[in-house]
Amino acid sequence: MRSQKARQVHLATLVVMGVLFSGCARQGHPEAAGPKPPVTATTGATVPLSPEMLIGSWTLVDVADPGAGTILRLADGELHVIGSHCGTLGGSWLANDEGVFLADVSSASAVVVDSTPGCEKASQETPGWLRSVSAYRFDAAGSPVLLDGRGQTVARLIPGATPTPEPDTADSVLEPPVVTDEARRALAPAVALPATLVPVDQRQPTGRWAPKRGHKAAYLEFTADGEWHGSDGCNDQSGRWITAAGGTLLATSRAATLAFCTDSVPIEQWVTTARRAGLDGKALVFLNAHGDETGRLQPKN
Repeated sequence: MRSQKARQVHLATLVVMGVLFSGCARQGHPEAAGPKPPVTATTGATVPLSPEMLIGSWTLVDVADPGAGTILRLADGELHVIGSHCGTLGGSWLANDEGVFLADVSSASAVVVDSTPGCEKASQETPGWLRSVSAYRFDAAGSPVLLDGRGQTVARLIPGATPTPEPDTADSVLEPPVVTDEARRALAPAVALPATLVPVDQRQPTGRWAPKRGHKAAYLEFTADGEWHGSDGCNDQSGRWITAAGGTLLATSRAATLAFCTDSVPIEQWVTTARRAGLDGKALVFLNAHGDETGRLQPKN
């Protein structure tokens, strides 16, 4: 009897120790936990973040720069600012289910650019108010709110906007955007960064990187102002980038030349399909939404 009781006490002790060690392991890897749902300031209720809900034509309010009646149209990877003083601005955007948002303007109406002073520059730069946006939330009514890095409101988006024709504006831009399967794939949630990689932050990617193999002229450079520049070896490439918690990395790309060369490296594809990035020693590793490694770069001296 005494021996059986001793075994019972020993087993109970092992169970308690197992629970304690399990708790310590979870505390030691907080990055494995998913992000907490956002809480609205007005109701205290959680509102799920779905980037698909950003697709639509929106009237901008509570933002000074664009002017009254300006419309932000977010479609399948395409962005248009309609009604600005430089006509219709075009570009691209990305967002994820963790509330990260990135926009990039790279074109403007040619007719307006040619006739309006200062608009040539606007066709090549993202407007300051849009450039400051790095996050989004939904208010109690379900309308999107664009936020800056401090969590302050940059613009509120009111649904149901109807764009009016402007010079050089394609008919497709005037139509209501729809959520396509391609958009769902582009905005799909990303799996967590592997524990073997150190999540990048806003500072770590900054600098010049190069692949170990491939064309010797291939490179990727992240600048502190949120721009990236690179080359596959023959074609200059560029866009904007942003990082967030858990190794989140989102990047847009602009039009580039399509010259062919041997040993080219798909730099643009690596950075624009990345949803997470981490450091493996000194190497910068890109992973897509499924967690597959798509590219790896080394610091370039």
